[in-house]
Amino acid sequence: MSPSVEGKVQADTEFFHPSRFKIILDSINDGVFTVDKEFLITSFNRAAEIITGVKQREALGKPCWEVLKAEICEGECALKETMRFARPVVNKPVQILSAQGMRVPISVSTAVLKNERGNIIGGVETFRDLSAEEELRREAEHKYSFHEMLSKNSKMQGIFELLPQIAQSDCNVLLTGESGTGKELLAKALHNLSHRSTGPLVTLNCGALPDSLLESELFGYKEGAFTGANADKPGRLSAAQGGTLFLDEIGDISPAMQVKLLRVLQERTFEPLGSNDSLHTDARFVAATHKDLRNEVREGHFREDLYYRLDVVQIALPPLKDRREDIPLLIQHFINKLNRRYRRNIQTPDTEAMRCLMTYEWPGNIRELQNALEHAFVLCRRDIICLEDLPSGVRKGMTKGTRMGSANLREMELSLVQEALKRHNGNHAAAARDLGIHKTTLWRKLKRRQNQSGKV
Repeated sequence: MSPSVEGKVQADTEFFHPSRFKIILDSINDGVFTVDKEFLITSFNRAAEIITGVKQREALGKPCWEVLKAEICEGECALKETMRFARPVVNKPVQILSAQGMRVPISVSTAVLKNERGNIIGGVETFRDLSAEEELRREAEHKYSFHEMLSKNSKMQGIFELLPQIAQSDCNVLLTGESGTGKELLAKALHNLSHRSTGPLVTLNCGALPDSLLESELFGYKEGAFTGANADKPGRLSAAQGGTLFLDEIGDISPAMQVKLLRVLQERTFEPLGSNDSLHTDARFVAATHKDLRNEVREGHFREDLYYRLDVVQIALPPLKDRREDIPLLIQHFINKLNRRYRRNIQTPDTEAMRCLMTYEWPGNIRELQNALEHAFVLCRRDIICLEDLPSGVRKGMTKGTRMGSANLREMELSLVQEALKRHNGNHAAAARDLGIHKTTLWRKLKRRQNQSGKV
């Protein structure tokens, strides 16, 4: 062996000396540990000590499941899967139990360790503490949540701001917007923010019942009022005394029912079916419709006087396609809920699935988005939702004209970035946190736009 080669071998040997190897491992911010073929821990770096709360001397020689106490240890252990199939696992989200008894969210990656002959002699696991990211996510959700509703959209934020003031009055409120935009949640918020919050919130879907049933449900009836009326039954108007009566799909009621409802709103009295006695109602009326009632009035399908009785204050909810900046927030919210329900650890959708979810028109709005994600949970066999996990209608909707080209997608992306900057008065770091991206990523997106058009 030549002196130069011998010197290089000696230098390499010194570089990989165990003491030098420990220094390297301890300089890594992620937790790292190695195990032998029996899953006994053979090395445990400083970051692993900090994240788990377990000292290296206590971890060495112990089975890894006794140290990490992860929820997957007894079943879908990532390290076992890697050791068995020689297949790495990348960024699998799990929770571990720290030495202090605290649950810590981490992201796990695993790989096998081989000797010079290529035989597997153990495994290595790296894990990253996601506590700070989880806290930021919770803060973002809390910041943009309002009585079970989530939105960072400027129109929705304006509604959230005015809602307490509207709720404190006793005026009738008309909620308009497409199906699935959250009108029922808004009615619930109006009730809970009002002085009637200790009273009942009673809901009646006017579009789901024929006139005869709708009338008996709304007004109630006396014994003998019709065949089968064997006892008195109070209606929804009676049940809502001192509270709020929410009349959903009010635009679907017949002209005859419109007349009867108008009398209730004008005189605050009603008569149960089969009774000659008038009863007083103290309920507050909140109505909702997906129809354009002004247009219905113009076409003679809805009484103008009833419309103006209902429309003392109108709140129009924008469709999801007009508040696309809310889609990532809603996706994460629903994924968190579905993870708890199905006891899964699904992460956010991959790039193609997210592109589809962001560009689809969502005619069913938030309700359709929630259903699409639940569909994906049922079919998803991995930890990430892929394009093929989404409902075929959503995927076809993207390919039949709602698919955006890369240029249009970049325009939409830039619009979301600019909206975030506007919300945070130009603060790049705050806008990046809001969007869930690193500030250098935000800067890069703005810089790319600047290079393309000469302006931001």
